Amino acid sequence: MSAVLRRYSAGAVLACEPVDQGLLNRGYRLRTTRGRYFLKHHFDPDTADPAAIARRHRATRRLADLGVPVAPALAARDGRTVAVVGGHAYALHPWIDGRHRHGGQLTAGQCSRLGALLGAVHAGLERVMPPTGRTRPAERPHPVQSADPADTLALIDDLLDRVRRHRPADSFDELARYRLLERRALLERHAARRPPPGGPVGWVHGDFHPFNVLYRGGAPAAIVDWDRLGVQPRAEEAVRAAAIFFVRPVGALDLPKVVAYARAYRRAAGATASELAAAVHRVWWERLNDFWMLRWRYERGDLRADPQFPAASALAVWWTREYEAVRAAFAD
Repeated sequence: MSAVLRRYSAGAVLACEPVDQGLLNRGYRLRTTRGRYFLKHHFDPDTADPAAIARRHRATRRLADLGVPVAPALAARDGRTVAVVGGHAYALHPWIDGRHRHGGQLTAGQCSRLGALLGAVHAGLERVMPPTGRTRPAERPHPVQSADPADTLALIDDLLDRVRRHRPADSFDELARYRLLERRALLERHAARRPPPGGPVGWVHGDFHPFNVLYRGGAPAAIVDWDRLGVQPRAEEAVRAAAIFFVRPVGALDLPKVVAYARAYRRAAGATASELAAAVHRVWWERLNDFWMLRWRYERGDLRADPQFPAASALAVWWTREYEAVRAAFAD
């Protein structure tokens, strides 16, 4: 810690507390003789390249200049925003007082503001980042093929086998088995609805969810954790974020709040209703084929995502049943 802070004019450490809400990287709340800071240890190998981190830092600084609420990394004494110590990359940010808010804690007006915020992020990134090589969004191919249901069915069989062999068996195993069998039946019924390649892309935050938006009072104070910044389908990020912010514990989306959020997003980002409708279909299909939480548990022995599984697994089933209502909430 001292070796890192010597790179900055941040004073001496008086207190240090781990911030353990992230799943991939490590963070610390620091109080020093000069103020309060957030120290990020870029631990995830997929996002820890110092040059890539510095590029993301430049992007957030430019967004801040446009008025987007972010917490840009501070420059060290040598002018760099990434400190490499002992082969590890670190960045120091100002500490932002605030709290995370789930969609259930937001009013209709705040849902609109959230959608407008993400739209402003997408529009701002188009201004500050290199061109994505397109004249019209729909002319650039979708960067990721949609999931092949045959591969997913094979994965389901593998996960069912792992669930059967898990000891000691518990109630989570029982729920996992039920959801896997349920999802297999849904995939067999809807396999012909696999989305084709193609769709609008642009620069996106990459991980826009409640733990990455800090609120002060009723207004967003900062968007944090830009590790997944990249070129991806913009409208899909909007749908994916809503499916996290506005999912209820029973696994259903709060559709009136989605309507307020989506309308504001479309206005701010300049997105069309057809873009959102296509994104709803692709994200629905993604959710139908996605088992990352179970893979973390049964393949890696990592239980940190377990609390999210009940609502997330129920959402795929509910979304399939209410497909038209969800599409209308985003696109009408």
